[in-house]
Amino acid sequence: MHVPKHPLLWLAAAGLAGMLAGCATPPPASQPDALADYRSTNDPIEPFNRAMYGVNNQLDRYVIRPAAVAYTDVLPDGVRHAIHNVLGNLASPVTLGNDMLQGRPRRAGDTLARFVINTTIGGLGAFDVAKRLGYPNHDTDFGVTLALWGVGTGPYLFLPVLGPGSPRDSSGRLVDIAADPLGHFGQGIAVTALNWGRFTLNLVDARSQYLGTFKEIRRTALDPYATFRSLYRQHRDAQVAATRTDDQRTVPAWFPAPSAASSTPPAPAS
Repeated sequence: MHVPKHPLLWLAAAGLAGMLAGCATPPPASQPDALADYRSTNDPIEPFNRAMYGVNNQLDRYVIRPAAVAYTDVLPDGVRHAIHNVLGNLASPVTLGNDMLQGRPRRAGDTLARFVINTTIGGLGAFDVAKRLGYPNHDTDFGVTLALWGVGTGPYLFLPVLGPGSPRDSSGRLVDIAADPLGHFGQGIAVTALNWGRFTLNLVDARSQYLGTFKEIRRTALDPYATFRSLYRQHRDAQVAATRTDDQRTVPAWFPAPSAASSTPPAPAS
């Protein structure tokens, strides 16, 4: 049996294989309000999702959060910021591929320029020189690409470590993982160790960004699971909408736009 060498691919495949372990029973038609709420929630496998959320909470409590706390305690802000930038720069090839598939040449141009500039004069991405030159950063993935192609999000899906998602977004993660050139560079134990190391560092870095936020939600929310579900959907909807309406011109932000006077055609000679 072939086991995917990339840890994220293995985790996603294992989670998707077990997603049908439990299904919520929809309310009967005689309870229209409950049935409408069930449909708007769009979480038909809620028992499975809540079980996976519970597993994830234990992993977070005993492994992920302590690692993120130690990460913030040991490393100064500047070093963590540089690591975050490098990790983002390493994801640029996948981002570029999705920009192109989405038909967004402005975003693709920004991504390519950022990768070239930050990899060279930005110290492999540690310093975001490209942003200061007018090439802003943006996040995207194949789940967003599928959304722009008209694929519906589908029901809610929660997977341990990977967190909240949907069949569309979780499938998109699998495609992004498979398409990442760094995940296929070389062979052997060293490559496997690098993949696991990059995965772990991404996980700890991402968790460190939300230490206070997650703590507050778990402290104040009546149902943290439902709160995280709602926040995730709002974030994804906003991300898809921003990509759909983004300007497609491939020019840096500092490039002078034509003035209103220069864009007005000259008056005909009398």
